[in-house]
Amino acid sequence: MALTTGTYTIGPDHGKLLIKTAREGAAARMGHDLTLEATRWSATVVVDARDPTRSSVSAAVDATSLEVRDARGGAIALTDKQRGEIGTNIRDKVLNTSKHPEISFRSTLIAGDATAATVTGDLTIAGSTRPVQLRLTAHSDADRVTGAATIVQTTHGIKLYSAMFGTLKVKDVVEIEVDVRLPAGR
Repeated sequence: MALTTGTYTIGPDHGKLLIKTAREGAAARMGHDLTLEATRWSATVVVDARDPTRSSVSAAVDATSLEVRDARGGAIALTDKQRGEIGTNIRDKVLNTSKHPEISFRSTLIAGDATAATVTGDLTIAGSTRPVQLRLTAHSDADRVTGAATIVQTTHGIKLYSAMFGTLKVKDVVEIEVDVRLPAGR
C-alpha cells in the first residue's frame, strides 16, 4: 500500500532510529556488536504520492541521546556501567558532541514511488556533511515506513573507536535503520 500525501512530523514516539556497529581486530571476540538507539530526534516527512520527486525528508538527532540497546557477542555480557562508559566514549571520543551536538539529514533527491523510494541527501555528523542514500519502504498497513542506510564513519572525519591497544576496533561501516509509523491527521 502506498503512503498518503501529506506532511508528517515524527520523533521517538512514532518509532525507532537505530545505529548498528560491528567489531574487528585481533581482540574482536572480546568486544560487542552494538545497537544504539537515538532517544531524542525529530523529522519532517513531506509525501507527494502523485509526484514522489516533490517529497522531502529532514531530520535532527540529538547526538548526546544515543543509548546502547543491544550488545551481541563478546566474552561477557555488558554491565550497566559499561553501557554508560560506551555512551560517554561515543559522546566524547567519537562524535565530540560538546562541539557537534546534532546529527542532521536533509534530502536532496527522492527517486521511486510511494511504496519504495531511495532518498538521497546530506548527512551531517560531527560537523562534516556528506551525501548518503536511505532506502525506504512503505508497508502494507500504509502508515509504517522502514529504511536503511550505510554510513562510512571516516568519510565524516570520525576517528574509529579502538581499545586494547588497537586490537579491538569498531568497523568503519555502520548501519542506520529506521522503523516508524506516520501519524494520522496530517
